[in-house]
Amino acid sequence: MSSTRDAGAAFEVERRRVVVAGIATSGAAVADALLDRGADVVVVDGRDGESERTTAERLRARGAEVRLGDGESPVEADLVVTSPGWRPAQPLLAAAIAAGVEVIGEPELAWRLRAEQGRPAAPWVAVTGTNGKTTTVGMVEVILRAAGHRTVAAGNVGLPLIRAVLADDPYDVIAVELSSFQLHWSSELAPEAAVVLNIADDHLDWHGSFDAYAADKAAIWRAGGCGAYNADDTAVTRLAQEHLDDPHPFTLGAGEPGGFGVADGHIVDRMAGWSPDFEPEPPDRGVDGVRLVALEDLHVSGAHNVANALAAAAVTRVFGLNGVLTVPWPAVGEGLRGYRPGRHRNELVASVDGVDFVDDSKATNPHAADASLDAYDSVVWVAGGLFKGADVSALVARHAGRLRGVVAIGVDRNPLLDALRRHAPNVPVVEVVARDTGVMEQAVAAARELAQPGDTVLLAPAAASMDQFRDYAERGDRFADAARALTTERG
Repeated sequence: MSSTRDAGAAFEVERRRVVVAGIATSGAAVADALLDRGADVVVVDGRDGESERTTAERLRARGAEVRLGDGESPVEADLVVTSPGWRPAQPLLAAAIAAGVEVIGEPELAWRLRAEQGRPAAPWVAVTGTNGKTTTVGMVEVILRAAGHRTVAAGNVGLPLIRAVLADDPYDVIAVELSSFQLHWSSELAPEAAVVLNIADDHLDWHGSFDAYAADKAAIWRAGGCGAYNADDTAVTRLAQEHLDDPHPFTLGAGEPGGFGVADGHIVDRMAGWSPDFEPEPPDRGVDGVRLVALEDLHVSGAHNVANALAAAAVTRVFGLNGVLTVPWPAVGEGLRGYRPGRHRNELVASVDGVDFVDDSKATNPHAADASLDAYDSVVWVAGGLFKGADVSALVARHAGRLRGVVAIGVDRNPLLDALRRHAPNVPVVEVVARDTGVMEQAVAAARELAQPGDTVLLAPAAASMDQFRDYAERGDRFADAARALTTERG
C-alpha cells in the first residue's frame, strides 16, 4: 500500500478518527494504544460472540465506539488500522481506499509509533516466508538473548508488535515475524535486518496472484541495504537481487563467500570474517568459514529446520555486523543449541509399540508438508482439510515411496484422494468421514492399524484446519490427545 503522508513527518493520532478493523488480540492492542494517545477510536468486527462482547465492554469503558456483528458497512474515518486477515476487497476497507483514506496494519502503526517517547527505537530483526517463520523467529529470539540483549518475539507470533514497541521497560531489539498480510498493509515499515525464508503458492486467493504475494513478502526488505535470503529458493533469490544492495545468501550446500552454508556437519559463517572488536577469534576458523553450531546439536529435525537455523544465524549475524547491536558468533551457537521447537511443529507426542506419533499440524500447505514428510523414511500420513485450491499432486508424487499408508481427513478430501489414485495407487488409504469431535480419534486409530514398528504416524495436513477445528493448534492438540490415549490403553 502506498502511504498518503510524508514519511518524514511526525505521526500524530490525537483527535483523529481511527477505525480499527477487528477486535481480536492485535486489534484490541491497537485500540488501547490509540486511546492512550487521544484518538477518536471506532472498533468494528463482524463477529458478536462472548469474547468479542467482553473486549467491547472494556474498550467502551475507555471511550471507544464499538460495532459488533457488522464488519462490512463503511465507517467515516481519517485512518483505518486493519487486522491482517481482512481482504483488500472487503467492503469497509475498499470504501476507505476509494475515499483516499489510508489503510495500514498493526505492524505499520507500531513502526510509526516506536520512537514517539523520545527514546531510541528498538531495532527489528524480521522474518517472513511461506513456511518456517515461527521456528526461525524463535531461533532469532534465543540467539539475541544469548548475545545479552533484552528481546521478545512479536508480530505474527507472540506479543502484538504495538505492545512490544511501547513497553514501559523498553526492549533492546525485537524479533519480528511478519506475514504477507501484515506486509501488504505496510508502506514505511523497514526493519533494520530481515530475511525471507521461502516463497511458495499460499494465500493466492487473498493476494490474487503469486507475483502479488511475492511482492508483499519482499516489502520486508524496504530498507534495502544488507539482508539475508535463501539461495536455494529461486523466487527468493530473484527478489533479493532486486531489493538488497548487500545480499547475504544461506544454503544447505557449502555456501559461498559472504554467505552461510553447511560444511562437515556444521552451520558455517562465510562472511568477511569475525569482528575482533566484539567477539573472540574462532578456534577453528578456516576456508569453510566460522563454524557456528554442529547440526547434531540442534533439537529440531529435517532439512527444512536446518534451513531455518541457517536463516536465523544469517539474519542475526548480518544484524550484529551492521553495528546496531552486537551478536558475536558464540551467541549464535549457544542460542541454536538451546532452542526447543514450539507446539505442533514436528513435535513427537507419543510412541507406541515402536511407532512414533508426530504432530506437525502447523504444516497448513503443501510446501510445509513437503518439508515435514522429507524428515521421515516410512510414514503413515494423516492429511487433509481445506486445500483452498492448492495442488497436492506434486507433493504426493514426490513422497509416494515413503508412504506406508494415508489417513484422509477433512471436508475437502478430494484433491488428496485424486492425487493418491494417480501417483500412489498401491498405498492403502483410509477415509475418515466423521465431522464431529471424534474425527481425530478415528484418524489416529486408523493410522495405528496401518503402521508397523519403525514407522512414523505424521500429522502434516498440507491444508488449513478451519473446516473441522478452530485452528491448527486445536487440530494438533486433538491428534496428540488421541495418540497419548493409545499409550494409556497400551499400559
